[in-house]
Amino acid sequence: MIPVCRLDDLPAGASARLDTTPPIAVFNADGALYAIDDTCSHQDASLSEGWLEGCQIECPLHAASFDLRTGEPTCLPARRPVRTHRVSVVEGMVHVHVTAAPSVPAEAGAAAGEGSAA
Repeated sequence: MIPVCRLDDLPAGASARLDTTPPIAVFNADGALYAIDDTCSHQDASLSEGWLEGCQIECPLHAASFDLRTGEPTCLPARRPVRTHRVSVVEGMVHVHVTAAPSVPAEAGAAAGEGSAA
């Protein structure tokens, strides 16, 4: 559980960025709090610097947008989702519960050209 900020410091329509690896963005979408990985899956751009409308965030670089509830892209050019994280508020403090990164089977990594070099 990572503390983000006081709830009072994240008004509706605002975002906060955590400099974690990878970075995480927390959004207040009309009173509902959401957290996603902060990097657009299409190209390296900070989603926390994008435009928030309802439960969607639009990437500032190429206008791809993502559903904050699921991380799924809602339009091109993004095709891959971003990871979502659970958010809680404890005694007025916003916290992010980081979702573990999906593991990649050894065969998939090797097929993608990852792993040790010969």
